[in-house]
Amino acid sequence: MTATAFTPLASLVGGGLIGLSAVMLMAFEGRIAGISGIASRLLPPYSDGAFAGRLAFVAGLVAAPLAYAGVTGSFPVQTVEAGWPLLVLAGLLVGFGSVWGNGCTSGHGICGLSRLSLRSLVAVLVFMTTAIATVFVTRHLL
Repeated sequence: MTATAFTPLASLVGGGLIGLSAVMLMAFEGRIAGISGIASRLLPPYSDGAFAGRLAFVAGLVAAPLAYAGVTGSFPVQTVEAGWPLLVLAGLLVGFGSVWGNGCTSGHGICGLSRLSLRSLVAVLVFMTTAIATVFVTRHLL
């Protein structure tokens, strides 16, 4: 079993930046910051002229570890103890769930809950229940 390090300052800064980016996207573009929706709309067919903004948003996500390394001198450590088949399956399930739930954790959890959306509350409860059950099964039953 892998223990996750307690990093309150980094978590606080990261959460603040996520919230700030969501507020900025809403204020300047009038859009909700749902990462799955932004990423999926980078693929054709293109429905509006916001491709460059979406690409910049996703590029920022990719560039964030580089900025972190520039500030701290090292890249953030991420450890995933699973093989590629399980990672691919998990990614497909997350993608399917995001499409089926009409959004992902960022869209429903950050933006939806802050707007008091009942649909987002239900989605977050489903996400969290599934995550808790998955951790329990993988750590205690397998």
